Amino acid sequence: MRWDIFCRVIDNFGDVGVCWRLAAELARHGEQVRLWLDDPRALAWMAPGALDGRVSGIEVLHWTTPLPAGQPAGLPPADVWIEAFGCEPPAECIDDLAARLAGGARPPVWINLEYLSAEPYVERSHRLPSPVMSGPLRGLTKWFFYPGFTERTGGLLREPDLLQRRAAFDAGAWLRGLGLGLEVAPARRRVSLFCYEPPALPSVLRQAGEANPPGQWLVTPGRAWQAVQAAGPAGAGCHLHALPLLTQRDFDHLLWASDLNFVRGEDSLVRALWAGQPFVWQIYPQHDDAHHAKLEAFLDWLQAPPALRALHRAWNGIGAAPAVWPDAAALAEWRGCVQAARRRLLAQADLTSQLLGFVLEKR
Repeated sequence: MRWDIFCRVIDNFGDVGVCWRLAAELARHGEQVRLWLDDPRALAWMAPGALDGRVSGIEVLHWTTPLPAGQPAGLPPADVWIEAFGCEPPAECIDDLAARLAGGARPPVWINLEYLSAEPYVERSHRLPSPVMSGPLRGLTKWFFYPGFTERTGGLLREPDLLQRRAAFDAGAWLRGLGLGLEVAPARRRVSLFCYEPPALPSVLRQAGEANPPGQWLVTPGRAWQAVQAAGPAGAGCHLHALPLLTQRDFDHLLWASDLNFVRGEDSLVRALWAGQPFVWQIYPQHDDAHHAKLEAFLDWLQAPPALRALHRAWNGIGAAPAVWPDAAALAEWRGCVQAARRRLLAQADLTSQLLGFVLEKR
């Protein structure tokens, strides 16, 4: 089938990351994908070859306003439309589809791919219809498709060889290949940092710098590195290393090579779960604090121990309790928690397989 995936970029890494992973998985299944992005720049380093058409089965289209002449009328019709995170497809695509339908064409299966959450409404809303009540496509039906953590949701993106690659990974070789002079020694705790501007960062860096063993902090570029610089001096035991921009595969390697991962948003949360290492998630903040309930629902699903819950809350600026840096025993407990959660997820079908089955059912 031919798929159109529409994505408006809000968080440059997260939105593009999810949509590219989905496109890549569909292409691995033999599907043809057009990925419409209003800001495709991050793909240049995230997925080398994507922008110049070197990834088989995927065409990246720059979603401009208005669209270039000949789009979409000059393109073959799609069998499936996916609105990523509830964005509306371009007006030209809507008008073009209306004209095709008037000529007797078959409508695509139209899916609203929603945000990831562990809240109860996800199970209730997954796979529900959403009739189009106005506009040129009035009378068609969109379908809600919710990623999630339970069998009554759409699941999570997962490549079929992910766990095999994880088991064969050589952390030492990968770290040496970065060329940053990183010591590959069990006596050092490696911490990856991919974050916004967590209010607890100065305290965490200070505590980590006073802890034993000392830490190697692998800090991603952009907001995370800027936040570290703004946090003031870290403790003497914190050795900060500025990472280059990483491909999606190398971001997985970063998570696999670290003893503790600080992640943000949606895509990196999922990758941290698959990594099976202890992690702390900085959820995307919402102005009405709706993210507080979303975080608590996730921690409930994770069956997070009290200390891990407390650090999540402090890292996200929720409540007045201070952040407490974990000792070795806490990290071991957290690792067991994450790996138990991963086993639960592995018992469920992945998102791409479920999505393919749903589309075939609706066609």
